[in-house]
Amino acid sequence: MTTREAFLAKVRAAQPDARQRPEVPLFASTGGDPRARFTAALAGMGGTCVEAASAADVLALIHERFGIEASVCSATAEVPGTRPLAADTAPASLQDVDVGVVRARFGVAETGSVWFSEREYVVNALGYIVQHLVVLLDPAQMIDGLQDLYRRPDFREVRYAALVTGPSATADIEGVLIRGAQGVRSLTVVWLAPPARLNEPPGA
Repeated sequence: MTTREAFLAKVRAAQPDARQRPEVPLFASTGGDPRARFTAALAGMGGTCVEAASAADVLALIHERFGIEASVCSATAEVPGTRPLAADTAPASLQDVDVGVVRARFGVAETGSVWFSEREYVVNALGYIVQHLVVLLDPAQMIDGLQDLYRRPDFREVRYAALVTGPSATADIEGVLIRGAQGVRSLTVVWLAPPARLNEPPGA
């Protein structure tokens, strides 16, 4: 038996007996309109929420905020991008993209967070390497709090999951707030229900 095998055998032998996990109760909701709570929580983390009547409005918003020449990489068929995206796209090739567009699976009212998996991102780097992230969120896809989140089956159905709350920021350096230090410089959530049969990401 090798040293590694001997070590692992000792670890297995020292495992405690299996026991049933305790039931964790749900805390009472603070109440209030979920969208209003989400918007306020996101604003506190440096993100913004806007309304859109259609995907065309989203593209117009991107052009207004980031310029008509901005490079756009979209992970949803609803909003066309200027750069193609597929499951085999090299993550590093997105390093010069100005705006990423992705549809969140749901939002968390308590924290203003949006939830993504590899299915939503198509290429995980899209959520972190671009300059600005525009997130489409169905107002009907809201949950109350983080404790509700972990009761959903989503975590058991994906290989990768991320809760994103606002843009990247740090104030560790001389107490100065810096946006985009480790990720996107801005995050905009667009309230927009998905049209029928257009909510599948490219390459799905």
